[in-house]
Amino acid sequence: MLHSYAFTNFRSFRRRTEVSLVLADNAAVNGWDRVSPSGQRLTTALAVLGPNASGKTSLIQPLAFLAWFVPHSFSAKPDEGIPIMPHFTGRDAPTEFEVITDADEPESLWRYRLSVNGQEVLAESLERKTRRGQWRQLFTRTRTQDKRYEVFQDGFGLDQSQAQMARANVSLISWAAQFGVPLARRLADLRVFKNLNRGGKTWQPRSEILDLCTRHYAQNEQLRVRMRDLLAQWDLGLADVRIQEHEIPDATGAKKTHWFAFGVHNDPAGKENYFLPLAHESSGTQAAFALLAQMLVALEVGGLVVWDELETDLHPHMLEPLLDLFSNPQTNSRHAQIVFTCHAVEVLRLLQKSQVMLVEKDGLESTAWRLDSLEGVRSDDNRVAKYLAGAYGAVPRL
Repeated sequence: MLHSYAFTNFRSFRRRTEVSLVLADNAAVNGWDRVSPSGQRLTTALAVLGPNASGKTSLIQPLAFLAWFVPHSFSAKPDEGIPIMPHFTGRDAPTEFEVITDADEPESLWRYRLSVNGQEVLAESLERKTRRGQWRQLFTRTRTQDKRYEVFQDGFGLDQSQAQMARANVSLISWAAQFGVPLARRLADLRVFKNLNRGGKTWQPRSEILDLCTRHYAQNEQLRVRMRDLLAQWDLGLADVRIQEHEIPDATGAKKTHWFAFGVHNDPAGKENYFLPLAHESSGTQAAFALLAQMLVALEVGGLVVWDELETDLHPHMLEPLLDLFSNPQTNSRHAQIVFTCHAVEVLRLLQKSQVMLVEKDGLESTAWRLDSLEGVRSDDNRVAKYLAGAYGAVPRL
């Protein structure tokens, strides 16, 4: 499980900013919490709230960047830059990241640190800590003035000559995974489900997203059934979602398999079913169909969902059944977590003060804070009313 992450000089954030999912033992929550394998109480849902252009997406973007850089940067071309965007005033300074997660051994943690600019890794390290022990370095990698790397290893497992050859735009973990280092391969197996890519929000035509999700459901009947049941429970007017397979010739005449989704609508008298192509269903139905394609997998295998603008095309009341999937032990037995941005103040009623991050921008710089860090915020406050009245900040200045 994710404990925390921090970053400096990234997009609209100039100063070090930390996002913590750690809950105090006495923090009141309504079910969105689990005790991690390391023994720490963590939230399974963290909402990010604030005005437009305040920096909400920038606050969760580090997770999407690291989900690419740590396991997949080996695939970058040798002369390709590192896709980070420093703050306007920090273009000559490094961008830094830190993330703490549960390790693969009971009662232990990983801490990964990275310092980069747009061309190269400046410093990188991985540490492990047992519950009662100290942080122990598994590797450190530092760029020297003569453009070489000093690499120290203690139990990481990569041949030192191979470590010295790692490209400047590649994580040492991604590099080591290509050489079959067992620990690197485990670390590279990140289960992050997101609608952001390494550079920003993923912008794909709705038709492409629906095609990908339809194929995914077609290849996993259990997932399709769960999606269908949830959509029916959420009263979207659907009795079923059927997927049909067709062989369609391409430009060369070769036949390729395509899958098409249809919403099934029942006659109130129960005499006839009506089929409507998913592309003709409402935007809300399509959004829920696509969102569940990733959420349900995360809940099944465990992992982290990072989602920008969770409520897009959905009624605000849909947030509760979506988030309840991460609260209910039956639907979230693998301790999956979700970190998301939204504009719906409804989340202030659903989640507690320790599960909400607020973001605002003053001039060129964004700042973020967890709601429970403000003095005087009570668990029984009408948080929606107080937020709308400006008591917490992070509201539009109209």
